Amino acid sequence: MASTGTSLASLAALLRDGENVIAPHVVDSDDVPALGMLAAVGPRAAEAPDEYLLLVEAIREGYLLHYERPRLIKGADEDLELLAGDFLYALGLERLAARGDLEAVGELADLISLVAQIYADDDPGAAETTSSLWLAATVAVAAGASTQHLQAKDALRRGEPGAGESLAEAAGETARQTGLGDALARAAESIGLDRERLPHRG
Repeated sequence: MASTGTSLASLAALLRDGENVIAPHVVDSDDVPALGMLAAVGPRAAEAPDEYLLLVEAIREGYLLHYERPRLIKGADEDLELLAGDFLYALGLERLAARGDLEAVGELADLISLVAQIYADDDPGAAETTSSLWLAATVAVAAGASTQHLQAKDALRRGEPGAGESLAEAAGETARQTGLGDALARAAESIGLDRERLPHRG
């Protein structure tokens, strides 16, 4: 497997760079970027694993700024956090587009849109569904989207029960087929999803 970074230092450095208004609030983090690492070891990221790690984690940090607790920003007000989150969403998508990886752009744009839908619906199972969606999207960026994955996303858009479980199953099956099972299990653990819900690692 490709050698990749194992910290968020590159993303923190990017946020501190230049005249970024969020720069004074950037802190270092010891969190392991397990989602980015999952993307980075996939066959679709083989030419630029560190770039994929950075860009997936940029979008992850954007998500955390919008909905949970960020890892790299401290002391910013809510409006600034939302602005920084939008910046990170755009950064990840624009740099993937510049690489010509429109499949990854589409996958992560769907992720952003579906997460917003999940939270807007005020679903009591939002956290678990969102975790499944994150794993599924990251596996799709790493190794491609299966038919099962695409069908599960459509079911989630329609608000069908069990869509989150279907996404987790699709992620697990693709990871098993492509040798990403261990990386998927680590990523699942890092975002609080029970690895027992995933198919056996391969």
